[in-house]
Amino acid sequence: MFSYQLYSSRNFGPMSKTFEMVSKAGYTAVEGYGALYADDAAVAATQAGLAATGLSMPTGHFGLGQLETEVEKVLGIAKALKMERLYCPYVMPDDRPTDAAGWKAFGARLQKAGAPYKAAGYGFGWHNHDFEFHKLADGSLPQDRIFEGGPGLEWEMDVAWVIRGGADPLAWIERYKDRITAAHVKDIAPTGENKDEDGWSDVGHGTVDWKTIMASLRKIGVKHFVMEHDNPKDDARFATRSIASAKAF
Repeated sequence: MFSYQLYSSRNFGPMSKTFEMVSKAGYTAVEGYGALYADDAAVAATQAGLAATGLSMPTGHFGLGQLETEVEKVLGIAKALKMERLYCPYVMPDDRPTDAAGWKAFGARLQKAGAPYKAAGYGFGWHNHDFEFHKLADGSLPQDRIFEGGPGLEWEMDVAWVIRGGADPLAWIERYKDRITAAHVKDIAPTGENKDEDGWSDVGHGTVDWKTIMASLRKIGVKHFVMEHDNPKDDARFATRSIASAKAF
């Protein structure tokens, strides 16, 4: 299933038009993020956008603070939008652990936070960036320590961030093949290019070997492939060119 992370269009709008654009581009699903369910009105607008276009929202991102302190609200949002899996997407720099024990404890915290959602029938896990692949003082990596502390956590693997972190995505797919339940599909521009888009590119127009990587992800059973661009100049261009490329992989 090719999905579209609506965060990619946060600087464009209105979101009702984004739903239309994504549907016309050929997507059947979208991934949510915080602003789309910030309050009851936002949830209602998101529901309306999905209903009007026939799109589904099988996955959604929620901040750790909300996951821990607003369990009933998150469960209500997930039910209203018919989600299947919830992912915690990020931890701010000032809140990041600094050693192996800290990252292991963070993994345990994530697992505890996810317990009520798993009990309600939802998948729950972590979405990475690059910092999880920067070596700690003892030589270990935060990503390993997170999963050590949270043995039941799923992983929404953001492949391009793995690469930007200096790691080999194929090795990590093999290492955690039993945890990966979704993947973010985005591309990295050649060095020095697309500086006005933070060095990202449309999928299939950059340097990531997506044909090989997607085959590896499909082999382990991943079904949710979520297109994302952190800062596109033109979200419709990104959406249409990326799904065209992905369908050819």
